Amino acid sequence: MLSKKYKKLPNILTLIRIFVIPVIIITFYFDDIVFAHQLSAAFFLLACLTDWLDGYLARKYSLETNFGKMLDPIADKLLVGSVLLMLVKFGKAGEVPCILILMREFFIAGLREFLAGIRVSVPVSNLAKTKTFMQMAALFILLLGSTGSKIASLDLIGQVVLWLAAILTLVTGFVYFRASLKYF
Repeated sequence: MLSKKYKKLPNILTLIRIFVIPVIIITFYFDDIVFAHQLSAAFFLLACLTDWLDGYLARKYSLETNFGKMLDPIADKLLVGSVLLMLVKFGKAGEVPCILILMREFFIAGLREFLAGIRVSVPVSNLAKTKTFMQMAALFILLLGSTGSKIASLDLIGQVVLWLAAILTLVTGFVYFRASLKYF
């Protein structure tokens, strides 16, 4: 059992994820500096690790709170949405896969809100967890890029992984929608 001082740790980790977003955004304005690419990728990786760790701790040690349940998905969407927008703005990712990912995220957020209003909970599927991993991998690769890694093909690899993540994002969105049809 964790002592009382650790009870808020999952929520603190979620807040850290939100607070690193501005740092990642700022690094885009130093595009010609190799270290900026490495720094943005490192902070993004830190954010991804806090996402995994806060959920793990909350479930394993029964530290789930209403605040955490509300803030965690918001933090995820803020992180992913901000990075997608910056990648598009700086020409490092195509608009179409980014828009598809954002559209699904908004749609599912609205769907979950509707379902919560009628007291229906939709559990996160393993496919959705795979989708999240693919999105995070694509964004990490694109943030690091060929400039930060000195791997010439990394930008292309990032684009391919982003498209795969976008397709998987649409598939999981359809699965959630189809499962919720009986509640309309």
